[in-house]
This record gives sequence, C-alpha cells and structure tokens, in this order.
Amino acid sequence: MGMPASSSEADVILVFGGDGTLHRHLGSLVRLGLPVLVVPAGSGNDFARALGIRKVRDSVAAWEKFRRGVGSVRAIDLAVIKTCTGGAAPHEQYFCSVAAVGLDAEVMRRANLFPRWVRGHGGYVLALLPTIFQYARVPIKILTRPEDNSDWSLRSDRVTTLAAFANTPVYGDGMKIAPLAKMDDGLMDICVVGGVNPFRLFRLFPTVYGGQHLKIPEVSYSQAERVRVETERPMDVYADGEFVCQTPVEIAVQRAALRVVAR
Repeated sequence: MGMPASSSEADVILVFGGDGTLHRHLGSLVRLGLPVLVVPAGSGNDFARALGIRKVRDSVAAWEKFRRGVGSVRAIDLAVIKTCTGGAAPHEQYFCSVAAVGLDAEVMRRANLFPRWVRGHGGYVLALLPTIFQYARVPIKILTRPEDNSDWSLRSDRVTTLAAFANTPVYGDGMKIAPLAKMDDGLMDICVVGGVNPFRLFRLFPTVYGGQHLKIPEVSYSQAERVRVETERPMDVYADGEFVCQTPVEIAVQRAALRVVAR
C-alpha cells in the first residue's frame, strides 16, 4: 500500500485488504489524519464489516458519496497495546478491532498458517475445532484503570479460556465476541470466558455468532478505558488477527484516533 508523505498530498486513503493490512498501517494512518476508506479484500474483513462495508460494491458506494461531498466521515477510537516488560523500551502497537489472549490467540496463530484462500473461507473455525480440545486453560489476571490514572482495580483473576479486548463487536470472520461494543464511546469491551469444559465450549461455540454467549455463567463482560493483563508465564497477544507481543501488557483506548469513511 502506497502511503503519502504528508496529509497535503491526498484527500483520502484507500486501503485494499483486510484487518491485517489495516493493522500494519494504523500508526501511519493516525499520523496523517486523513479519512480512510477500507476496501474489504483480505482473508478477514471484520473492521470493514463493523463500518457497514461488507462487499467491494459497498466501498464503491461510500467512495461515490465521499467524492460528491455527501459521504459519512466518522472519527473512531483505536486501542494501543503497550508491553510492560522491564528493561527494554516498551513496544506500542495500535489495533482497530479486537485483541485476544488465550484460546483465541492460539487459534489465530494456527489459522495464519493456512493458505490465504483457506483463511478467508472458514479458516478461523477450521483452526478452532481441534484447538478447543488441546488448549490448556491458565490463570489470567486483568486489572482496569480509568483515564484519570487512579489505582488499578482487579477485574478478573481466574483460570481463563480466553480474554478479548474489543473496539468493534465482531472478529474471527463475523463472531460477535463483544456485541455491545461501539467504536466511538471511548471504552473497550472486555469479554472473559472462564475455564469452560472443552466439550461444553464446543457445544456453545455457535452462540458467539449471535452474541448469546453473554448469557453463559462462565462469561463475564465489562468495559474500561485502560486494562493491564498479567499471566504466570508470557502468553501471545494477537490483535486484528496478527501477532503483536507477549504478556504482560497494558491496553488503552485512544479516542477519535482514526477518521474513516463509513457507508
């Protein structure tokens, strides 16, 4: 993807690709501050879906409205992951959709090994099914803190199957892991699935596509401006389907960080 050197060189930036493509360029897009129009052409297009852009023709329609000056440009939040490991300078990475630790991170790692065509046609589910029965649940500690930098509050400290930190409602090619999430409320939605029996999790998995998993007793759901994730051993953190770093991490919302052309 070609990127202008400054905001004076373009009126809008078109991103042809999926969540991973957008993820890799978020830092530059934030710096430029130009409106971004996503053309869903990747193996995973959940961010575009959250904006109401499901097909290329939806992007074309949004572009025509923008060109005529009647399009909808929204300022949406992003989240920033910062490593907390002592010693080296902290690594920071934006994400636009969902970050995950636990089962989902392992599923994404396996799904990314598939050919691109497979990833775009059920690759997440294909990787999920065996991983459900092989993944070892571990304790994950989640602490939250408001923007005023008051003390950290313990939100969850238990054996956990997965923890998701969401800016958008959907990920994994349409799963509503955070059905109440909004991209412009200054909050991330936190969905934590406790130590569910693998066979029970397998039976309950389809409920995620409609957001009904929030009714399951082992699932907790909350919102926060800033979270800290700690684990007994370093665990992979994936965001927008891409590997970012390992725990411990802090994740914070950056309000109105990205301007997007919506449908």
